[in-house]
Amino acid sequence: KKFLIIAICILGLAGCSKIIPGSNGSANGRYELFKTENMWTFLKLDTQTGRIWQVQASIKSADYRFETELSAVDLVNDHDYYDGKFSLYATGNMYNYVLLDKSNGRTWQVQWGDAKSRMIVKIR
Repeated sequence: KKFLIIAICILGLAGCSKIIPGSNGSANGRYELFKTENMWTFLKLDTQTGRIWQVQASIKSADYRFETELSAVDLVNDHDYYDGKFSLYATGNMYNYVLLDKSNGRTWQVQWGDAKSRMIVKIR
């Protein structure tokens, strides 16, 4: 009986530590991966420059695995590069995130998806 109670408590705590979409559970390092609601798709963020890639994993074949740029332009002003400058935040739409420059508050809408849908636009 004690073992069952301990096991339930441990499993309950483990369930509380799940990483939510749009979060990677870490704030260290230059690059971070952010989960999306699609179990195969992640967003890779260069936290120094604001550049973003859509990364897709697959168990089917190499044809389904890829990494493609969403934002090929550095978003940094005056060479103000440092780890953690940018972060991504999930929205209510699984394909859209908000990119935040944490040093000055600038924001961009980021959309991942098929080639026609991918974009990043400044929020004014």
